[in-house]
Amino acid sequence: MPVRATRRERSILPSAPPFPANPRQRRRQPLRRPLLPKATQDMDPRLPIEGRPDRHLGAMLAGERPPVGQLGPLDWLVDPRTVAVMTALTAEGGEARFVGGCVRDSLLRRDPLRPMDIDIATTERPERVIALIEAAGLKAVPTGLAHGTLTVVAGGKPFEVTTLRRDTACDGRHAEVAFTTSFREDAGRRDFTINALSADREGRVFDYFDGISDLHAGWVRFIGRPMDRIAEDYLRILRFFRFHARFGRPPADPDALSACAAQAAGLDRLSAERVRSELLKILDTADPAGVLMAMRGVHVLERVLPEAGDVTNLRMLTLLETRGLMLPGLGADPLRRLACVVGPPALSAGSGPPALSAVAGSDPSRDSGAALGARLRLSRAETARLTGMLDAPAGRWPDPDAGEGALRRLLDGEGKDLVIDRALLRWAAERGKGPYPRAERTARWRALIETALGWTAPTFPLGGRDALACGLKGPAVGEALAALRGRWLEGGCQAGRDEMLAWLATWRDGAADEPPAPIKGVEPL
Repeated sequence: MPVRATRRERSILPSAPPFPANPRQRRRQPLRRPLLPKATQDMDPRLPIEGRPDRHLGAMLAGERPPVGQLGPLDWLVDPRTVAVMTALTAEGGEARFVGGCVRDSLLRRDPLRPMDIDIATTERPERVIALIEAAGLKAVPTGLAHGTLTVVAGGKPFEVTTLRRDTACDGRHAEVAFTTSFREDAGRRDFTINALSADREGRVFDYFDGISDLHAGWVRFIGRPMDRIAEDYLRILRFFRFHARFGRPPADPDALSACAAQAAGLDRLSAERVRSELLKILDTADPAGVLMAMRGVHVLERVLPEAGDVTNLRMLTLLETRGLMLPGLGADPLRRLACVVGPPALSAGSGPPALSAVAGSDPSRDSGAALGARLRLSRAETARLTGMLDAPAGRWPDPDAGEGALRRLLDGEGKDLVIDRALLRWAAERGKGPYPRAERTARWRALIETALGWTAPTFPLGGRDALACGLKGPAVGEALAALRGRWLEGGCQAGRDEMLAWLATWRDGAADEPPAPIKGVEPL
């Protein structure tokens, strides 16, 4: 049971009227926070103290807070690999704590089956960390030694270990740091209160900036003045919207929104790689359309994605990906959502399916997939996929009314992943345009996507050698095989090798005016 502060502690720390536990109320009443002596500034003496109160007196006077929470027996916390790393880091008297997302997400009990990225902060200097890790028989990889960060590998699992730091200079993109031994000082350099939580190896949680109450209230709040924290790194503007989308509840912090609007121009100074990373993470949230609308409201979206159009189609796409279909192998995809939000908007409301120009990249005022991929520094594979979604000709988009034969030909020529992307984009545009879709058309769209998800490329029974052996030469080889493969696909891939050879012989003989021999499952031409 928590023990109250002793009389000795109360004599050192002046009493203060209680302030609301709700962080939103606390924001509106900043003067109610007690003004403590410098040695005890930013520390609340009324917090419960575990064990004997005088054990934490020195930490309290040094600006540290005692633990205020407890993590349960989580799998990652008692994992032998985690225990081995923490044991190595504290082998010679140093301290180490878990920091950041692993503590925050564990308090929320979110995604218990998702692999947890474990970050650890330690009082040991980087060179000592390497020596301690290697002495314990573990592997240390110096991934960011200049900033005190290295990766420790234990049993094949990576742990990011960083020496406690404080910022000495910031230019809006990079920070110069100095090492420290204060966990509170290290927590104070982080962006949001919910990210400044830490926990020791026993699971005791330390909270210097009321991050637990903010987490419970769904309040994403900067540590200190939002203007100052954003000026240290302008990427925090995008991080604010991403974390509010994941952990926040409306309305967003008005002070943070004002600071984001005032500092939006600083986003132009960031590298394309950092912007791309945050943008794709924003698009991977539960309600990306709502986040983009909030970003547009404070003139942030136009800085990072000026190609963005109406988000109605994005809302429909998100619905189909997450709740509308619920098909194995189909889920949220940030790159597909990027294509959806930069593609031309659907036609105005009307009857019937939207024109393909409503989803194809036919608007010359917008960047093509290749140009957008180059600007955002996407990988070659990502750029090729984005181009396939934005710049496809009208004849290469799936149509639920075209029949199974046409779908098989499209799957064979474009690949099932790209066909699924285009199907979802076109269906989202159709739903975004209205009116409410009929049940039979929804069933056709669903059947199309289910067919595409289950598609396995069949083996065509003929090849180039067969065409050459039949006497065809030059371009006629490719033309004959392409035509025959298309008819074979339309027939359900049922015709055998002998029937294919008979049709190939007809092609060779040049009987253009005569119908070719029938193929099983395919009507004659």
